[in-house]
Amino acid sequence: MKKLYIIRHTKKENEDLNQDDYDRELSEEGIEEAKKIAIKFAKKKPNIDLIVSSPAKRTRQTAEIFAEILNYNKSIMLNEVLYMAFVNELLETISYTYDTVDSMIIVGHNPSLTALAITLVGFKEKFEMGAIMEIEFDCNSWIDISKENAKLINYTLSN
Repeated sequence: MKKLYIIRHTKKENEDLNQDDYDRELSEEGIEEAKKIAIKFAKKKPNIDLIVSSPAKRTRQTAEIFAEILNYNKSIMLNEVLYMAFVNELLETISYTYDTVDSMIIVGHNPSLTALAITLVGFKEKFEMGAIMEIEFDCNSWIDISKENAKLINYTLSN
């Protein structure tokens, strides 16, 4: 059994024409929201083996907040592919994860996360900022994950 948590970053700063989108940080509201969501998530006592995040500033901040609140003391894997990813790139990233990892978090962006949720579990909505999706796969290797063995366990909105 493999477990995947998909998390979209929370509210980001307003667009600044002098700043690249990649460098946009979480707003103060986004930081507080991420903390609240992470605390709520931590109450479920998930056993997280790996956190993978887009290296964009806002996703990295979200991943760091979750890592701190979950007492995750390993390195957060920053994967450049997760920024502006196509769904096949997300699937490849997940499926190439070591099988010693049973439970992982991916922190990313839309529209990639919506496409991933549609592909894996037939999700019919937009993946909202700050939302968490929990998917279980009935297999023992990440390379074997597919919509045939995926089960949507939970989709939690930030508010």
